[in-house]
Amino acid sequence: MESWQKALQQSTVAPAQLAARFGIDAAPLAAVAERYPLRITPHYLGLIEAPGDPIWRQCVPDPAELAADELSADPLAEESLSPVSAVIHRYPDRAVLLAGNSCAVYCRFCTRKRRVGCADRQISFGALLEGIDYIARTPAIRDVILSGGDPLLLPDPLLKEVLERLRRISHLEMIRIGSRVPVTLPERISEKLVDLLRRFHPLYVNTHFNHPREITPESAEACRRLADAGIPLGNQTVLLRGVNDDAGVLSELLRGLLRLRVRPYYLHHMDLVRGAGHFRTRVETGLAILQALRGPVSGMAVPQYVIDLPGGKGKVPLLPEYLESVGETVVLRTPAGERVTYPNRIE
Repeated sequence: MESWQKALQQSTVAPAQLAARFGIDAAPLAAVAERYPLRITPHYLGLIEAPGDPIWRQCVPDPAELAADELSADPLAEESLSPVSAVIHRYPDRAVLLAGNSCAVYCRFCTRKRRVGCADRQISFGALLEGIDYIARTPAIRDVILSGGDPLLLPDPLLKEVLERLRRISHLEMIRIGSRVPVTLPERISEKLVDLLRRFHPLYVNTHFNHPREITPESAEACRRLADAGIPLGNQTVLLRGVNDDAGVLSELLRGLLRLRVRPYYLHHMDLVRGAGHFRTRVETGLAILQALRGPVSGMAVPQYVIDLPGGKGKVPLLPEYLESVGETVVLRTPAGERVTYPNRIE
């Protein structure tokens, strides 16, 4: 068994384990963990300095996840945009291939809380092959994003087979992998894995750092190995209340990412997902942060601030040409010219 698999086996999966370590009452967390699974790797658990800190908030169950709200379990309408169970096909020329349903750490703000880590939503090998077949018979698709769950939790032989099958599709120009394991399970980014990935260029990896404390010697080494293999690295950060909704915190994170040769790509406004409303900020917060970053921080470090519109309408950058007004609702125009209102109220 490889070191990353041992680390995954040693993960915290029960509130009682957190209670023993931090001297807290496990009971309020138990009901949440029954609905939305808990897993925290030893590496990521070691980044927590105190209950309620920015790392804690991202990975420890919170009773607020079960609060009654009007938010959707599937805010981006991914289920209706799935022609087969392992594919989300929202944009004409690119598609998401759901390569797995597990993550090294279950983030409490996940857009796919409804399914990730749930035993009844596992993706079978047959479903994965059906997804690859769909991509092969859809010539408009030029770009595939492996997502999940985390695709880098696939065993090497299965990951290799998936990548080989994709690379044999003549109309497919590039493959992207979305993975948080450089942050949460850096042991996974071994030289063996990197040797496998470098065979499939053009291949890109987008990872997911949200806070500067996630930049550790181990995560830096994981990114170095990928970059040295010629794999371009991007980062997608989610704007999270109580975690990184501060210009100073994001400035430190973004500058740190450039030192790792990771290009900041998106700053996502928090999706309207059920069970994660307590992480939402107002749009004005994100706009003010971006304004504060421009000038003091290199333009290379400033990501696009985007809203992923409900109903599968796609991402809209929060730029003057797309933003009509900001109040209790935000009025946006999509790149296609559609006028859309987006709720800006938070509880």
